Amino acid sequence: MVYPIVKYGDPVLERRAAIVTEFDTPELHQFLDDMFESMYAAKGVGLAAPQIGVSRRIAVIDCSVGEVPADKIVLINPEILKVEGKQKGEEGCLSIPGFREEVRRGKRVTVRAHNAIGEVFEMTGEDLLARAIQHETDHLSGRLYITHISTLKRELIRQKVRKLAKAGDWT
Repeated sequence: MVYPIVKYGDPVLERRAAIVTEFDTPELHQFLDDMFESMYAAKGVGLAAPQIGVSRRIAVIDCSVGEVPADKIVLINPEILKVEGKQKGEEGCLSIPGFREEVRRGKRVTVRAHNAIGEVFEMTGEDLLARAIQHETDHLSGRLYITHISTLKRELIRQKVRKLAKAGDWT
């Protein structure tokens, strides 16, 4: 099932998501399949559960955008353990369509999370994967990428979104 993407302005995007305590259930596995399907339909490389209106600490990532099945990553209750180096690059978000900004992130990131069956694992990602891990983990803490840009740029985006919403083009 493809879920609609929740857009900037929805309160679910700005609050900390709930910790997942039940693993390896048919409902969780189906939800993860639906998250990947929703992410691919939206042409994204990552998706956090709050972006589809579900306030749970779950994110999926696939930097190959479905081209390499082995690249599918499930992060449940993720915690970033280590950030190394710096990278600056253009970043966008499925919940803020049509906007992109330069964002500084760590170049190499180590994260600890649970997989779908509840096993704890650690992994390290670099470059785009590091950016995706940080971006999706931010979503689970109620932060959007625009919190990493200047106040002026953030306010310009807010104003443009308000105009789009007023015109009925931000639903």
